[in-house]
Amino acid sequence: MTSVVVAVGFLGGLLVGLNLVITGVLVVAVLAIGFGLLAWRSRRIGSERPPGAGLVMAHFVVAAVVAFAVIQAVPYGRAHSNPPVSGEPAWATPRVRELRVNASFGCHSYEVDWPWYSNIAPLSWAITDHVNEGRDEVNYSEFGSGDGDDTIEEILDGSMPPAYYTMFGLHSEANLSDAEVAELVAGLRATPGMEEGDDEEDEEDEEDEEDEEDEEDD
Repeated sequence: MTSVVVAVGFLGGLLVGLNLVITGVLVVAVLAIGFGLLAWRSRRIGSERPPGAGLVMAHFVVAAVVAFAVIQAVPYGRAHSNPPVSGEPAWATPRVRELRVNASFGCHSYEVDWPWYSNIAPLSWAITDHVNEGRDEVNYSEFGSGDGDDTIEEILDGSMPPAYYTMFGLHSEANLSDAEVAELVAGLRATPGMEEGDDEEDEEDEEDEEDEEDEEDD
C-alpha cells in the first residue's frame, strides 16, 4: 500500500509540474499521518490484527485530506503579481504577438491570467514557481536585447509550452497547430532580439580566443 501512495503522489506531482522535493515532502507527510492514524486505531480497539487493504487505503485517503487542509495555511503562492509592462519586443507583426501571447504569456510576461486554482496549494506553489522561472528565463513584458535567443529553438524542439501547461484541456489557446508554429517561427525570425544561434556563436568566439591565448603562451 505504501508503494501505491508513493506512486500516486509522485505521479500527481509530475502532472502538475510540482517541484520534486516538495512532492517528496508531501508524500512523506501523507504516509506519516496515515501510519499514525492506523497506529492510533490499533491502540484504540486493542487489536494487533493487521487491517484489511480497504481500511488501510481509507486511512491514507483521510491522511491526504488532512495534509491538504494543513498546507492551505502556507501563504506562499497566493501573492500573485503583474507589474507594469516596461517594454516588449518589436514584434514583426501583430499576428506574431498574438501567437506568442497565446503560447507563452501565461508564464513569460506581466500579463499572467492567474486562474482560481492558483490560490489552492499545492497547485499555487507549482504555478508560482512556473511563472517565476518563466519570467527569469525570458520576460516579454520586460524585454531586452538578446533575451529571446533561445525562443525559436525551444519552439522547434517542442519544449515550449511544457506538457503540463496544456494538460486536461487547460490553456487550449497555447496548443498551436503546425501551420501556426511555422507562422510564429517565421515571424520571430523577423523580430529583433529573437535571433537564432547567438549563444553558440558566442561560445565559439570564446573558444577561439582561448585557443589563440594558448598558442601565444606556447
